[in-house]
Amino acid sequence: MAHVDRNAGAKSKASGAKPAASTDTYAFKASLIGAAQQFELTDDGLVWRIGPKSGLWPYATIARVRLSFRPVSMQSQRFRADLEDVGGARLRILSTTWQTVALMAPQNDAYRAFIVELHRRMRAAGSHAELIGGLRPAIHTAALVLIGLVAAAMTGLLARAVATGSWAGALFIAGFAALFGWQIGGFIRRNRPRRYGFDDLPKDLLP
Repeated sequence: MAHVDRNAGAKSKASGAKPAASTDTYAFKASLIGAAQQFELTDDGLVWRIGPKSGLWPYATIARVRLSFRPVSMQSQRFRADLEDVGGARLRILSTTWQTVALMAPQNDAYRAFIVELHRRMRAAGSHAELIGGLRPAIHTAALVLIGLVAAAMTGLLARAVATGSWAGALFIAGFAALFGWQIGGFIRRNRPRRYGFDDLPKDLLP
């Protein structure tokens, strides 16, 4: 008869060790009042459940994956994965979840593990999906043009403030320009359009 260690459960509890986070499941709430969106990586494919709707996407039918950096006012470190299947259906996975009116919580480790595992399973299934990083080229170009216009306007205001001896105004403009450049510049840099492979997921587009 096999010997059963009756103290095994007690030892496990006493150790205080936490089980490793699953890489096969992921869930988040895109809005405070919306239903939770649940995803699971199974042997048959990607299973998704959004409210009353659900479906199964075999890994080989996922035609496109786009990873991007999408900060918002309540969460400056938010990432997004947009998936599209061969039929044109789309799924969106966010690295944050709404918990309360004032709290949008990050789920960095769980999101990263799930996205990495999704790519691994797609590759194992022989996927030929288009893997894209960053914004669409047209949107990225428009953002660069907008930044150039704002930079030109800020330079003109700064020059005028210095010429009139308004040092407080000049200091404010310089500070605002630095903050704007740091935030928007980082967003544009991370989201530059690119292609990537299953072996080299873009680190700056994952938590």
